[in-house]
Amino acid sequence: MATAPKKSPAAKPAAAAKKPAAAPKKAAAKPAAERKPNAAFMKPMTISPTLAAVIGAAPIPRTEVTKKVWEYIKKHNLQDAENKRNINADDKLKAVFGGKKQVSMFEMTKLISGHLS
Repeated sequence: MATAPKKSPAAKPAAAAKKPAAAPKKAAAKPAAERKPNAAFMKPMTISPTLAAVIGAAPIPRTEVTKKVWEYIKKHNLQDAENKRNINADDKLKAVFGGKKQVSMFEMTKLISGHLS
């Protein structure tokens, strides 16, 4: 009677050792490079007289124009109560928005860009 050779208990750990090991994590990551502002956004823009009635006439960068318009909207409580994405225009903003009573915040940036040069 021939018996099959028994597998040695050492064969199992060897099979487990064949699994690929997890890649070691990098110990030190490179420091992130400082972000530099885009020169096009920082360039002072000339403001139309219509928009100047809302935020002032001094030439300021496009990013600051948007901030000042939002300050005006918050100060005069012009954001729609039900849908915060809409702005209800008062007389000054209605002139900036081309006569529209209400615009979305995304449409607002488009309409304001027409008053910058």
